Amino acid sequence: MSEVDASDRYVIGVDFGTLSGRALVVRVRDGAELGTAVHEYRRGVIETALPDGGPPLPPDWALQDPDDYRDVLRHAVPAALADAGVDPSRVVGIGTDFTACTVLPTLADGTPLCETPELRDRPHAWVKLWKHHAAQPHADRINALAAERGEPWLGRYGGKISAEWQFAKGLQILEEDPEVYRRAERFVEAADWIVWQLCGAETRNVCTAGYKGIRQDGRYPSSDYLAALDPGFADFVTKLDGPLLPLGARAGTLSARAAAWTGLPEGIAVAAGNVDAHVTAAAAQALRPGRLVAIMGTSTCHVLNGTHPAEVPGMCGVVDGGISPGAWGFEAGQSGVGDIFGWFVRHAAPAGFDSHEQLTEAAAAQPVGAHGLVALDWWNGNRSLLVNHDLSGMVVGLTLATRPPDVYRALLEATAYGTRMIVEAFAQAGVPVDDLVVAGGLTSNRLLMQIYADVTNRPLSIIGSAQGPALGSAIHAAVAAGAYPTIHEASDAMGRIDEAVYRPVPENVRAYDALYAEYRALHDHFGRGANDVMLRLRAIRNAAVDAAADRTAATLEVVG
Repeated sequence: MSEVDASDRYVIGVDFGTLSGRALVVRVRDGAELGTAVHEYRRGVIETALPDGGPPLPPDWALQDPDDYRDVLRHAVPAALADAGVDPSRVVGIGTDFTACTVLPTLADGTPLCETPELRDRPHAWVKLWKHHAAQPHADRINALAAERGEPWLGRYGGKISAEWQFAKGLQILEEDPEVYRRAERFVEAADWIVWQLCGAETRNVCTAGYKGIRQDGRYPSSDYLAALDPGFADFVTKLDGPLLPLGARAGTLSARAAAWTGLPEGIAVAAGNVDAHVTAAAAQALRPGRLVAIMGTSTCHVLNGTHPAEVPGMCGVVDGGISPGAWGFEAGQSGVGDIFGWFVRHAAPAGFDSHEQLTEAAAAQPVGAHGLVALDWWNGNRSLLVNHDLSGMVVGLTLATRPPDVYRALLEATAYGTRMIVEAFAQAGVPVDDLVVAGGLTSNRLLMQIYADVTNRPLSIIGSAQGPALGSAIHAAVAAGAYPTIHEASDAMGRIDEAVYRPVPENVRAYDALYAEYRALHDHFGRGANDVMLRLRAIRNAAVDAAADRTAATLEVVG
């Protein structure tokens, strides 16, 4: 921790993740991180049934409780201030970031529908987390109709809208629970909802509106197109519209209610909302074109500034000002990365190999290719480049001689191959990727980082902060408070990076080129329609689960 000076000013960055929220106290003049605190969500991810004896959930659902987010403000922010030893009166601003697309339906005043007693037992009234993938059929229809009509915005999203995004989730609500859809006066990204909670004013930010809300060239998809999807969907955009703010803008000032929650002074600046991945670029001093930031955690998001718009097949979007004003921000992503490694440790690794450390040490001793395996990294579906969350994972080459470290290393490598697919797609579309910067919790795995440098054949830098999103949010808070005129200047002063920590090893690069060719062949065979066995297996599974749920419901009805 750095020494606290009574003349200094400070900002707070709050990063809302999948399982917890983190608050970070940052000094404005140099980005020094003085105190931090984490608050675990009480409900976590709601995947099997609604809380408090609520109804069971179908497959591929992932919900959250919005009060968990308020609890982060109530607990993590005061704890971070105490950890820093900073006088709250010296804090001039607060910024936030969120996982995305994480959305919730609300009343006109921002009250979440799941907090209205009569809707508490309706699953569609709750927050839909980013990894809620049950809207895949709705995304498929959105994409098919847009392609058929030649909708001009489709190319800006690589030709496909994800099941994770706002419109797919909104259409699912309309068609599966029309009453909840009708009651939802607003449909809000959690990134904007938490800002609403802080300052009492509804705003929307250009990042989530552009990447997750299909807002391009100043407008959303037309009501005519939406009505062609479903006549009741024609009004969906009215639930999204709100004051649209550029990144780094002041959304308002801290309300008395939020000041009481956080222990911060009423009236300080509240920055416009942002996404955890996109806000990290400023913390990593990675706003210049050609520098791709990979925020690696349970999933990976890849963000990159460019000088001009380009249509990149399978990317998540390109948005004017989507990462920083004055540049075209590109986004791609992988739906499962750390989640895959964690799955293997928890459910497939035997005693003696049931930790990341043990598996990594054993895997690192292997020459490249010695395990004889290639895996597809689709344990949570594919976000880029295939944009299909019904796809599933695969390991090819298993024999009776295969051991746990072999599979573990193959899974690490598979995620690196997925990133290489993304890097090559950008380059082929005229958006150069010169080097990679990695942020997130996986940077501590040296084997994984070297694999990424070797597979992509690019130098790999590491963000100089363990709290990239929270630091990025604090940087945006400093701009919103007027401490810096632009995000670029704030990033230069407050961000940090360790340059080219990992460099490609030529012999490893050559070995991985051969393995990557096999990965790519499998990727195209199982992901581009040559063999849809994964989709058929998913349909069989869902039908079996639904049938079991129907039998359980019938039994309960008879008993009741």
